[in-house]
Amino acid sequence: MAAIYDTYMGKEGNGIALDDDKALRRYFEPSLATLIGKDQKDAARRNEVPTLDGDPFVDAQDWDITNLEIDVADAAPGKAQATVKFQNRDKATTIVLNLVKIKNDWRIADITWQRDGKAETLRGLYAH
Repeated sequence: MAAIYDTYMGKEGNGIALDDDKALRRYFEPSLATLIGKDQKDAARRNEVPTLDGDPFVDAQDWDITNLEIDVADAAPGKAQATVKFQNRDKATTIVLNLVKIKNDWRIADITWQRDGKAETLRGLYAH
């Protein structure tokens, strides 16, 4: 998790580009990577904004991340949960990443954000 969030820190923090299938598969478990990739391609074909129109790791389109804290806990065999807390432009943010082990690598199975006082998930964005 630190390797992901380190890319968002500081003035040079450009984050992670999720603009192709290879990048999506590097971070997300296969079925979620497929959902995101298909939506991106379909939206591009229609000249529309994709369903995921911000950065899922920071729940924003722009960021200035400070006070980063990451806590990873085992959830079950082959599963873990990472709770990421940070300030983004003086807004306290908490994001929960559900992780699954695939062979020897960890991938993101879902991400949960708090929006307007309620939980929303990355998978939930595509449940329509």
